[in-house]
Amino acid sequence: MSDLSPPPVVLITGCSSGFGLLIAARLSSKGYQVIATMRNLTKENALISEVNRRQAKVDILQMDVTDKGSIARAVSQMAGRYGHIDVLVNNAGYGVGGFFEDLTDEEIRQQMETNFFGVQNVTRAVIPLMRPRKKGKIINVSSVAGFSTSPAFGAYNASKWALEAFSESLRYELKFFGIDVLLVEPGTYKTKVFYENARYAKGFDNPQSPYYSLSQHLRKKVMAYVEDSHKDTEEVAVLVEKLIKAKNPPFRNIPDLEGQIVYILRRCLPFRVYSWMIRTMLLKGFKRSS
Repeated sequence: MSDLSPPPVVLITGCSSGFGLLIAARLSSKGYQVIATMRNLTKENALISEVNRRQAKVDILQMDVTDKGSIARAVSQMAGRYGHIDVLVNNAGYGVGGFFEDLTDEEIRQQMETNFFGVQNVTRAVIPLMRPRKKGKIINVSSVAGFSTSPAFGAYNASKWALEAFSESLRYELKFFGIDVLLVEPGTYKTKVFYENARYAKGFDNPQSPYYSLSQHLRKKVMAYVEDSHKDTEEVAVLVEKLIKAKNPPFRNIPDLEGQIVYILRRCLPFRVYSWMIRTMLLKGFKRSS
């Protein structure tokens, strides 16, 4: 970071845990002016602790990406304090597990409200702070689930596929104003989203559900896979930092080798072959355990 120019102003959503927390902590330690937002400020202690550990500092603001009033207040504060935003990292999101028939209409709509419409809400409010300056970067945190689906994650997959389509379209639109739109598509990392932040469909644990045995099998399968994951979650924060620094970064960015392999297989294999691989991997042992 040059001592002659002010540090870039970076707004990050969903910073109470996971990738958002690490991105905020890393960028602040590298000299960026970080505005870390979260829906519930009572959960700020983990971020503060990590930032202090790195001997850095961040501005923390309350923002619920599904509440336009909350977004307007936060963006107004940022505009008054900094006058502009150089980088927006749309990270806030969650995943709800469950087969379609076990999910309620409300659960599916809430998933879309946060992961898709939430990104649109924040982006719509921030673009006016970038467009007049003819520069800026919008980095949307998607997932390998944005290009590869699996059973019991249909609502989450749908939200991420929608995010990817929106991001690609927006990239074309904002290029006219010097604003770059990028995707980060992490694979599976061991974060709170699989533990204390995990969410399941209302009917997920209902023994009367026709999907009950499958649901229980898949949960065990996924959790065993997560437990066996030893990837460093800091990789995602490192990638975001690289994208901010890069002059011409690629649109799609996958931080982990595993995710990169999935992307190549999804693009290159006939769908019949790829879907057979996914089904075989996920359902292996199901008959013996049911």
